[in-house]
Amino acid sequence: MPVPDIHTCECLNCQNKADHPDKQLHHQMNLFFSRLDEQQRRWYAALESDRIGQGGDKLLSLITGLDDKTIRRGRDELAQQLASRPVDRVRRPGAGRPLAEKKTLR
Repeated sequence: MPVPDIHTCECLNCQNKADHPDKQLHHQMNLFFSRLDEQQRRWYAALESDRIGQGGDKLLSLITGLDDKTIRRGRDELAQQLASRPVDRVRRPGAGRPLAEKKTLR
């Protein structure tokens, strides 16, 4: 089974060579993120951003590599009680890459 890529935090504390207590937490967050699907990452980042408060979107964007608009979208979806999200799918029907057509020789 392939090992997922783990994002490296880009916040100032983690980019500094000196040890910082947040380095381990940020690494664990990114390790956890590597095992989630795209909508779960969005929702978890939104929850953490809300917990942090002002500037949370920017910080979570640096920590996780998610775009701040993606984090905002997760917060909006959670505010709507995930009503617009399908329960049994990661993406809505019709979303995602189109099916590849198999080319046949004639």
